[in-house]
Amino acid sequence: MVTCYYNGNLIEYINNKWYYEDGTRAINLRPCPKCKNLPTKDGHDACIANLPGVNNACCGHGVEKGYIQFENGLTIRGKFNVEQKKY
Repeated sequence: MVTCYYNGNLIEYINNKWYYEDGTRAINLRPCPKCKNLPTKDGHDACIANLPGVNNACCGHGVEKGYIQFENGLTIRGKFNVEQKKY
């Protein structure tokens, strides 16, 4: 059986189709299990979208290592928590 994560949700490849763990076809994107948000309309992780000075980033969705790739070429990888200051 082949498995992987799709926006942080485990999916399985069965009979040439992808399925979520509950047996639902993995056609529609589900919210991230960590931040509970869908990606932005541009496909960015909602919890870290549009960071200044960043080319691209992934939060890891609580199941994989995340990364932040800065414009200067530096990339940081690992499991991290995203905290947002409340005003």
